[in-house]
Amino acid sequence: MALNNTYDARLPQQETIVGAGVQLLLLALLGSAIGMGPAGWLTGLAFAIATWAVLTRALRRSRPRSFGPANRVTLGRAILVGGVTALVADSFQSSPPVSLLVGLTAVALILDGVDGKVARRTGTSSALGARFDMEVDAFLILVLSVYVAMSLGPWVLLIGTMRYAFVAAARVLPWLNAALPPSMARKTVAAMQGIVLLVAGAGILPRGATAGAVLLALALLVWSFGRDIVWLWRRDGGKPAQRPAGPVSRSPRPVPARSEG
Repeated sequence: MALNNTYDARLPQQETIVGAGVQLLLLALLGSAIGMGPAGWLTGLAFAIATWAVLTRALRRSRPRSFGPANRVTLGRAILVGGVTALVADSFQSSPPVSLLVGLTAVALILDGVDGKVARRTGTSSALGARFDMEVDAFLILVLSVYVAMSLGPWVLLIGTMRYAFVAAARVLPWLNAALPPSMARKTVAAMQGIVLLVAGAGILPRGATAGAVLLALALLVWSFGRDIVWLWRRDGGKPAQRPAGPVSRSPRPVPARSEG
């Protein structure tokens, strides 16, 4: 029985190894297709190693019975994001084929609406899946903001770094860790960031229109974060800290199960 349990625990981790292998294959295909330079290769390899390491650690902590179909979709998205990351890093040395960059990004954004539906239909929603999905989304937005910032200016980086700034602030201000109520407006604004940055990166609009669209997306993101911060402050931030009666729990903030499409 113990051998079976050990074997079952290793099965999800084997899928992360397969994912890392597919990531390397995608980098090889991109390298042969566009002659990717050292910056693209090193960044892509770093992304693959980091994704494998973080996901393996998360699996060891949560110990799911299986990796799950929804997480496989998210892993596929992560592999595409790794390709986009390599192309953006390579663009600092030479202009990447825009059609290839846009194609990989578009598929990753489309699949963002698939993994949640798969999780709900298969009954495999989990905190690990929700966190995995959220981190892939956030990193894709960060990478896209870096690419667009090269043409519009460094202010675009505010879009990609805002979520990470919020996470960093939550380490200093614990009341920011409280769970937020569901919000369709928040989901819409978040989805809008990827779409606007994709259009901006494709260069299909005049520069003025592109800058205006990205600025509008940034303004809406500031509004969305600001509204949530105000709600959290009114809920817990303005209250004086109270010493708990029992031992202090150091468990991390619970992540809601994947429920967004």
